[in-house]
Amino acid sequence: MRRRTAVVLYLRDGKMKFWRIVWLACMGIVQGGGVLPAQTVCFVSADALSDGTGSKESPFATLDEALRRAETSREDVVVYLREGVYRLTSPLRLTNTDSTRHLTICNYPGERVVLSGSEKLELVWENYKDGIKRARLQGRDGMDMLVVDGKIRPMARYPNYDSTAVRFNGTSASATDSERIKAWRHPEGGYLHVMHERDWGDFHYRIAGKTADGKLELEGGHQNNRPMGLHGSNRMVENVFEELDAPGEWYYDAREGWLYYYPETGEKPDELWFEAPRLKSLAVFDGDRSRPVWNVTLRGLELAHTVRTFMEPYEPLLRSDWMIYRGGAVVFRGMVGCAMERCLVRQVGGNAVFFDGFNRRSVVSGCHFTQVGASGICFVGDTSAVRSPSFQYGEFVPLAEMDFGYGPKNDDYPASCRVHDNLIHDIGLFEKQVAGVELSMCRRITVCHNSIYDTPRAAVNISEGTWGGHVIEHNDLFDTVKETGDHGSINSWGRDRFWHPDYAEMRRIVERHPGLVLADALETNVIRHNRVRCDRGWDIDLDDGSSNYWIYDNLCLNGGIKLREGFCRTVENNILVNNTLHPHLWFRNSGDIFTRNIVMRAYQPIRVDDWGELVDYNVFADSLAYGEARRLGLDEHSVVARIEFAAPLQGDFRVADTSVAVMRGGFRNFPMDGFGVVSPRLKELAACPVMPVPMVAAAHAGGKIMTWKGVRLKNLETLGERSATGMDEERGVYVISVDALGCPLRDVLQPNDVILEIESYAVDDVDGMMRVLSDLKGKRRAKAVLMRNQKPVEVRFPL
Repeated sequence: MRRRTAVVLYLRDGKMKFWRIVWLACMGIVQGGGVLPAQTVCFVSADALSDGTGSKESPFATLDEALRRAETSREDVVVYLREGVYRLTSPLRLTNTDSTRHLTICNYPGERVVLSGSEKLELVWENYKDGIKRARLQGRDGMDMLVVDGKIRPMARYPNYDSTAVRFNGTSASATDSERIKAWRHPEGGYLHVMHERDWGDFHYRIAGKTADGKLELEGGHQNNRPMGLHGSNRMVENVFEELDAPGEWYYDAREGWLYYYPETGEKPDELWFEAPRLKSLAVFDGDRSRPVWNVTLRGLELAHTVRTFMEPYEPLLRSDWMIYRGGAVVFRGMVGCAMERCLVRQVGGNAVFFDGFNRRSVVSGCHFTQVGASGICFVGDTSAVRSPSFQYGEFVPLAEMDFGYGPKNDDYPASCRVHDNLIHDIGLFEKQVAGVELSMCRRITVCHNSIYDTPRAAVNISEGTWGGHVIEHNDLFDTVKETGDHGSINSWGRDRFWHPDYAEMRRIVERHPGLVLADALETNVIRHNRVRCDRGWDIDLDDGSSNYWIYDNLCLNGGIKLREGFCRTVENNILVNNTLHPHLWFRNSGDIFTRNIVMRAYQPIRVDDWGELVDYNVFADSLAYGEARRLGLDEHSVVARIEFAAPLQGDFRVADTSVAVMRGGFRNFPMDGFGVVSPRLKELAACPVMPVPMVAAAHAGGKIMTWKGVRLKNLETLGERSATGMDEERGVYVISVDALGCPLRDVLQPNDVILEIESYAVDDVDGMMRVLSDLKGKRRAKAVLMRNQKPVEVRFPL
């Protein structure tokens, strides 16, 4: 029997001739160049008073009814949601099915549709004391987040919320002082948030009570896979009633059934809209590799308001620094051919999108993720697919017990998926071991044309070598590693089967069993055509054993490229503005290649005795850095060239085709546009990185560069530096770069800052700054005024 088809024609501007329409209909040509199968269309309205038939005139009142229609249909189904806010009491769920039909859940064209996990609160306020209001709210076990007129408000906390603070919007060593704790009557239900002692992520605890001598009884601390200790001063407590002392803060007393709120200046709570999230997920698509869910598309939806998930059960991602909660606002599990398109995900408490286990050929594109509690988009396979897995940094499966097979044991992992044209920023609101895109135990994931910034840790993180084949290209990645340390905008670990925590033992293992090196990292990861800037770490950081990478045609704006341990890495034709290669602990016969790159500082090796297959044919911006390389026996055929970029402050770092860098150095220019999102809607919203002033420009002009406490400084003295910093005249001390490791000023100063005053003394140049600092001997801290992002800010730095 011949199958019927439905042909949909989209007419624009009313100019298509009638004969043309008939011809298209007869040929079965539709938008996108395909033939649509028979299709069921149904409508849902948030304003419907009762369930209808699902027609446009009589829509369903709930999404659940529409999904039941989809489950019984033998055709493709499109569910149109009419404009409104759909407050979900449970997540949308689809389970495994044998059908390969398509299901599309989307907004009706031109209408705003919000799927919300929050409950609107009906409150009657009364005065409490000291400017605090309260309202009866009973029948709730607790409240995790409060959104007031569309803004997330901070819980009662110490220290008070500070939007300019580096970590957790304010931290203090006194957050857990015994005298402070003694003053809390009922701290149970509160939280302690604290950074890792080395800034490698964070820990979170629920307060179970307190002891008589002022110590907290804590539950949790399971969120980090490198549990070496807690930071002594980077601590914050919240959800403690006695800390309700600042405008905008709130506290919910579940015992007595009162919601307390400290209004901001001019606010009238009776006129505000209060809502509280109550779901962990908004949509869960739950299949498995034997019976997957096929061809589901979410399009044009706004998804908002889920609870924080940092106290949920976590599991380690092999031997990386990560633990992970396998959940998010949207969960794809056991999916084939699914898509999330043109959606806005905002104000969610945990991960935004999570691909868990078996997933194939799925796409996230054209979406905007902002105000996300944890990571943006995660692809995480199941550990059952890993051969001889180890889970803690110090673990190692003995060789006698090791599975020496290649690749995965089963198909329970994401593969052949694509993250394209997404705007991801302001993530990690509550958790700091996060990434814009997280890749773990997955294969052939393409991450392209995304703009990712304002993250506490990586923009893109590859947790281990299993199983490679990823392509990271045409992304714009900046303002990363803002609250942590020892990391990169693009970060990876490679603690695969060959990797051992004892470096000497690891060298013996790979010499005896070289085949282990690529037994997990099967396919080459490609990192190309990205614009990357990290001011508190490396632009690209291939850490601990990361192997099988090809890195080329990247514009690295500040942090350079680090390669630690690992094998089979080719780094070529990259521009390392104001930085260089950072090789750490290279192996004998590693096969590493570093060639045709523009470098602007001397290499920064740490314990490197063997220099791989090739470190040569590079372009050095100064003879001193070249001389250091030659003393190491490297770069015999490299050149020193006067580097003059076309228009660096406008982001054009091409060099002339007639320059020494090109004619003799072999460097090849690559396009300086096309980084980041491509859709006009997202391009209009996306920010761009601050462009650095190239250090070579200052050197060529005779400018003096000095290093002080890990900060490279010079006099601000050119029009380019004025343009980059927004200064009114050529004065002050310009910050070229800040050492991300061990620098006592990295939480205070940033590249492109201009130091104008110290302790009320004007600072016009570097010499003047040194004289002022000399006069301040004996002081522990100094107040300074900086020009940052074209406005003055006040900071205090240690002396």
